Amino acid sequence: MQSERDEERLASLAVVLPLALTGFVVAAGCWTLFAVAGVHLRADLGLSSLQFGVLLAMPMAVSAILAIPAGLAAQRYGAREVMLLCLCGLAVCMGILLLTNTYIGYLIAAAGLGLAGGFYGAGLQFVVSHCQPRRLGLVLGVFGSGVTGAGFNYYLVPLFHEAFSWQGVPLAYLITLLLVIALLIMLTDATGEEDESRERSAREILGVIRQGRNLPLCLYFGVVAGSFFALALWLPDFLSGQYGLTLDSGARLAQWFVIPGAVAQVAGGGLSDHFGSARVATRALAGCLMALVVLSYPPMTLFITGVEEELVVEFALPVVLESALVVILGVAMGTAMGSLQRMVILANRQEASLFAGVLLVSACAVAFVLPVAFGGLNLWLGVRTAVFMILFLLLSVSLLLFSRHARREERKMLLQPGL
Repeated sequence: MQSERDEERLASLAVVLPLALTGFVVAAGCWTLFAVAGVHLRADLGLSSLQFGVLLAMPMAVSAILAIPAGLAAQRYGAREVMLLCLCGLAVCMGILLLTNTYIGYLIAAAGLGLAGGFYGAGLQFVVSHCQPRRLGLVLGVFGSGVTGAGFNYYLVPLFHEAFSWQGVPLAYLITLLLVIALLIMLTDATGEEDESRERSAREILGVIRQGRNLPLCLYFGVVAGSFFALALWLPDFLSGQYGLTLDSGARLAQWFVIPGAVAQVAGGGLSDHFGSARVATRALAGCLMALVVLSYPPMTLFITGVEEELVVEFALPVVLESALVVILGVAMGTAMGSLQRMVILANRQEASLFAGVLLVSACAVAFVLPVAFGGLNLWLGVRTAVFMILFLLLSVSLLLFSRHARREERKMLLQPGL
C-alpha cells in the first residue's frame, strides 16, 4: 500500500516538477529583465547611477512585499491558483512594457515584475506537496534552478536589440507566458494538493516564523540569495564599464555567473541530502570568500622608488581570469543557496509556502538594498570593484554567524537523551 502511494506521488511529481520549473524559468526571466534591458534604457533615457539602481531594485522590493502574502494565499486558496494569478500579472506587465516609453512607466512595469517572487513561493509549495522527504533537497534544487531563466535575458535582449529592438523581448515573454498558463491549466488539477488551513493572525504567523532556528537560517539564506540576485542585476553594467566592452558583450559575459550559479542549486540540494546542509553551506560560503577577495582588488598602478629608477607595477585582472572567478563565485553561491533552502524547508514541510515567502522576503530585501548601495558607492568612491568588497564583508559575517549557529545546534543534538 505504501509503495503504491510512493509510486503515485513520484508519478505526479514527474508532471508537477517540470511544469513548475518551466513556469519559474519564465518568471525569473521576467523578474530580471531590466538587468540587461535596463542598461539600454540607461543610455536611451540618460539615467543616473542611482536611478538605474532603483529601476533594477524595484522588482525585488515588490517581491519582498508580496512574498509572505503569496505564501499564505497558496496555503489557503491553493498553490496552483496563486501561480496562475502571478503568471497572468506578469503577462500584463509585458503588455505595459510594449506600450510605455517613460521612466515612470518602466518603474511601474518593474514593480509588477515582482509577481515572479509570488510565483516562487507558490511553486515551492506546489512541488513540496508532491515530494518525499528523502528527495527534498534535490527537488528543491531543481525547482530553484529555474533562476536560469534570468540568464536567457543575456542572450535574448542583445539578439533582439541587434535585429529589431529590445522591446521585442517583452513580446516573446508575453507569448511564452500565455503558453505556460495554458499548460498549467490543462495538465494540473484545481484541487487536491493544498492544505485547507484556517486564516491566521499576524501574531500566529510571526510565532511560527520565530520558533526554533527558523529566523536565523532565513536571514543567512537572504544574504546569500539577495547578493546573488543583486550581482546578477549589476554585472552587465559592471563588466561593460570595467573592460570597455559593448553593453551586449557585457551581458553575454554576465550569463556565466547566473546560469552556473542557478544550476549549482541542484548540486547544493543533492549534496545536502547525502552530507548534510550545514557542511555543504559552510564550504560553499568559504568558496565565495576566496573568489571575492580577488575580485575586490581594483585595477591599480604602484610607483616604487628603486635604487636607480622608479619602478611601475600595474595590477589588473584580465577579462578571462575575471570571468573564471565570476563563474566560481556563482557556483559557490548557488550551492550555498540550495543547501540553506533545503535546511529551512525540511524543518518546515507543512509550512513550506509560508517559509518560501520568508526566504524570499529576506532575499529580496537584500537584493533591493544592494543595487542602490552599488550605485551610491560608485558615485562616492568611483571604484567599480567596491561591489565585491561589500559582498565580501556581508558573506564573511554570514559565514562566521552560520558556523557558530551550526556548532550550537550540533551540541544540542549531542546533549539530547539517548544520543
